[in-house]
Amino acid sequence: MAFKPLHDRVLVRRVESDEKTKGGLIIPDSAKEKPAEGEVIACGEGARKDSGELIEMGVKAGDRILFGKWSGTEVTIDGEELLIMKESDILGIIA
Repeated sequence: MAFKPLHDRVLVRRVESDEKTKGGLIIPDSAKEKPAEGEVIACGEGARKDSGELIEMGVKAGDRILFGKWSGTEVTIDGEELLIMKESDILGIIA
C-alpha cells in the first residue's frame, strides 16, 4: 500500500464484529452496525506545536483501537474500505 497519512492522521481498518450474539442469535447484515473497533494500518508523524516542536503520536501501526461511531472519513485504497481519522478521534487502545 502506497499511502502515508500526514500530521496527526491515522489510517484504520475496521475489525468486523461477531455474526452471532452471546445467546446464539444470528445477526443479519442489514441489522449490523458498523464496528467502532479497528486496527491502525499507518500513522502520520504527529502534530506540531506553535513553536514547531513535534508532538509524537500515541498510537502506532498494529494497535487495536476504539473510535467514535461517526469518526473519520471512509476511503477506498487498493480496493479495501478504510478510514482516515485524526488521532483525537481515537477513544483508546485495546490491550
